Amino acid sequence: MELGNISQPEYSSSLEEPGSSTPLLVGMAHGFLRLLQPNALPLGPSEPSEILLLRCLLLFPSQLLWYELGFLVCMAIGLLFIILVPLVGCCFCLCRC
Repeated sequence: MELGNISQPEYSSSLEEPGSSTPLLVGMAHGFLRLLQPNALPLGPSEPSEILLLRCLLLFPSQLLWYELGFLVCMAIGLLFIILVPLVGCCFCLCRC
């Protein structure tokens, strides 16, 4: 089986929006991600690795939790649905009168 002339993809390191035929979906996805993470990652200037490790262990967990708050809320809602949907379905299925 020959693959013929398949062009190699070109990757870039920029954060530009890809050229696509679905700009509405791309805008919706970017809007959702901006809703989840409105702030930049709380990283300071370049420091030696020992100081950076100590800083991460002491101060970074609270900042990191604040940064990831949107993902944590989405995860909590998802877990709630994973638990409640089968439970409610079982109640409707078993408690038919």
